[in-house]
Amino acid sequence: MYQRILVPVDGSDTSTRGLMEAIQFAINQAGRVCLLHIVNEHVLEADYAVGTYAGDLYEAQRESSQTVVRDAEALVRHFGLPFETVVLEGLGGQPAPLIIEHAAKWGADLIVMGTHGRRGLRRLAMGSDAESVVRGTTIPVLLVHGDAKTAARPVSDSAARSTPRSSPV
Repeated sequence: MYQRILVPVDGSDTSTRGLMEAIQFAINQAGRVCLLHIVNEHVLEADYAVGTYAGDLYEAQRESSQTVVRDAEALVRHFGLPFETVVLEGLGGQPAPLIIEHAAKWGADLIVMGTHGRRGLRRLAMGSDAESVVRGTTIPVLLVHGDAKTAARPVSDSAARSTPRSSPV
């Protein structure tokens, strides 16, 4: 049913929980995972970057991105799943349009992503990438909450073979 599973990863605990659910689905469905990481190079104003060379900031961000990707790949590799990795570069915008575009381009059957579950003013101020993806795509989306009460349980080799307990939102 879900053979091609797209997973945006950013190195956060919430993102890792989403990846663990995606791994569980991929094992149960004999599926393939696409790890999508977006390097979002924020445009810096000179006032904020006094004494800082923007090239150094971008290089540090790229190095951090490589670590995020390596960690996610290692996790998928541990379970012996076929996968591919895509790294896209943005320019300070929201990642949701890039996620939606790549999911369609890659032919994803499912998008699995972590969500912080922000509400109220925090959601208004920070926005919700997960909500934007849900509203902007026709591909099913599984949201995995990042808070301790609703967090996905860790996947072990034996647990990964059981039926997934989450359902797409």
